[in-house]
Amino acid sequence: MSTEKFELIAPCHFGLEAVLKREILDLGYEISKVEDGKVTFLADAQGIADANVFLRTTERILLKVAEVKAETFDELFEATKALPWERYIPQDGKFWVAKANSVKSKLFSPSDIQSIMKKAIVERLKGVYNVSWFPEDGASFPIRVAFMKDVATIGIDTSGVSLHKRGYRQMTVKAPITETLASALIMLTPWKKDRSLVDPFCGSGTFPIEAAMMAADMAPGMNRSFLAEDWKHVVPRRCWYNAVEEAQDRVNLKIETDIQGYDIDAEALKAARANAKMAGVDSLIHFQQRPVKELHHPKPYGFIITNPPYGERLEEKAALPQLYREIGESYRGLDKWSMYLITSYDKAENDIGRKADKNRKIYNGMLKTYFYQFLGPKPSKRSQSQEKKEGTIS
Repeated sequence: MSTEKFELIAPCHFGLEAVLKREILDLGYEISKVEDGKVTFLADAQGIADANVFLRTTERILLKVAEVKAETFDELFEATKALPWERYIPQDGKFWVAKANSVKSKLFSPSDIQSIMKKAIVERLKGVYNVSWFPEDGASFPIRVAFMKDVATIGIDTSGVSLHKRGYRQMTVKAPITETLASALIMLTPWKKDRSLVDPFCGSGTFPIEAAMMAADMAPGMNRSFLAEDWKHVVPRRCWYNAVEEAQDRVNLKIETDIQGYDIDAEALKAARANAKMAGVDSLIHFQQRPVKELHHPKPYGFIITNPPYGERLEEKAALPQLYREIGESYRGLDKWSMYLITSYDKAENDIGRKADKNRKIYNGMLKTYFYQFLGPKPSKRSQSQEKKEGTIS
């Protein structure tokens, strides 16, 4: 079975498809399609395990069953019933349509789509397994369907709990950024593990922790479990062992890093330190309580990557102009640094006192945010080798 090729769907944040595509190619798998908010690729059973363990920027990995066109519930029932569900769902499998959504399609009620499809799958499997009732006490097979212009893309979720849950964030503070989004934003910058990185609004530590995991080549999914681990007839156990073994072999914590997280809130820092320890990267990050106006750093060519307050609540809104002015002043005091910040605050550039060199629109949930990119100069080859020399002495 393991040589069988599957089509896998990896959803991501709108606007970050290129980052995820790069990650999938780096894993060695072939892309079949890139659309808004998702990348589809071809892989064998090993690829299902690899994608879940190694990809940093996707929310989950769906095993694509089919695309079917349906404008009426009868059509949906027949099309669903015609699919080879027995390839995936064993006789004791627990299966349900966990999520249905619909855009520009005649069928739009999620609950109706869910119940019709469940009935159709039951009918199909009754005929195949020659039974009239299913115990549904075995492995779980949550099915997800997305309608777009009357075409339904149907997939089975191999991940279970969303992949942004790496297992390290036990403690969160308000308005945290998800791990997958933080990873993708870091990957949009030219930051590399030998360069300085500071997050002056680190909250529960997501940016510094994700950066440290990248620096140590630590796979995001190596310390958690996935639904498809129980699908032994689809993904043999050894595929998971292979992926986790490779992940463990790749981790290197003996590296020099300069990754720092600051926050004004002592509780947030307590959470950040606990989370970094849980992730196994606490030795690579320096956390400190300090306000953004006290941000300074002796080295040139570093990076600020941060998610400052947006002022979603009215009383916070009033404080934003001053806060963003302080961000701008601190940034101007840094030598040849670049700054990347994600915010929904529309006067950010104005208050920072500089127009961003680039900005891109990114949807963080339903919230439209901007990723502002203020680019510092690239270090010359000479200054890079000089920095490396100095680094070895310290």
